[in-house]
Amino acid sequence: MYLLIKIISSAVIIGVVTELARRFPVYGGIVAALPLISILSIIWLTIQGESTQKVNKFTLGVLAGFPATAIMLFVIYIALKQSLHLVLAISLGIIAWGVCLIGQKFIMESFIT
Repeated sequence: MYLLIKIISSAVIIGVVTELARRFPVYGGIVAALPLISILSIIWLTIQGESTQKVNKFTLGVLAGFPATAIMLFVIYIALKQSLHLVLAISLGIIAWGVCLIGQKFIMESFIT
């Protein structure tokens, strides 16, 4: 039951954001940047009985992924501004995201050891 509710609520959010973005691109972008998925995930994890420690680790993971996501979006923005094809722009953004996460992992490991 929870799975169906999660799927439907996610679809509704994506639909609303894309319709808003079609009519008002800047506002659609602002709403898309809201941490809706993170907040919903925290709520669902809590409702489904996950421990505070697991929710806390999830939150830390979201924070760890934020810089890579910001870089990915920046690369896509620059690529599109340079009139690159959408598929290429997104591909470059995903590559930048992956490189950032790998670099971040090595940096974090060097601080831990």
